[in-house]
Amino acid sequence: MDAGLTEDKIAAVAEYRTSTLFSERERLALEFADKMTLDHHSIDDAFFRRLRKEFSDAELVELGMAIGQYIGFGRFLMVFDVEHPVCSLK
Repeated sequence: MDAGLTEDKIAAVAEYRTSTLFSERERLALEFADKMTLDHHSIDDAFFRRLRKEFSDAELVELGMAIGQYIGFGRFLMVFDVEHPVCSLK
């Protein structure tokens, strides 16, 4: 939350493409996550040109690694049929 994430933004993530709550940079990061998750073959040179207008190469590597880790962790949880957290956040 301290880094600019608000409950309103979290609630609006599904509508990030049209929501006025997100900056262009944030929308691109979310689009990158969508493409990596749902259709990584659609990530082409034109998309990378758009990304590079907002992110440095180092930022793109970091963002891509974070997205990949979350995708992998989600798949791991599905494979092991994990429905409940091992520990409570309370």
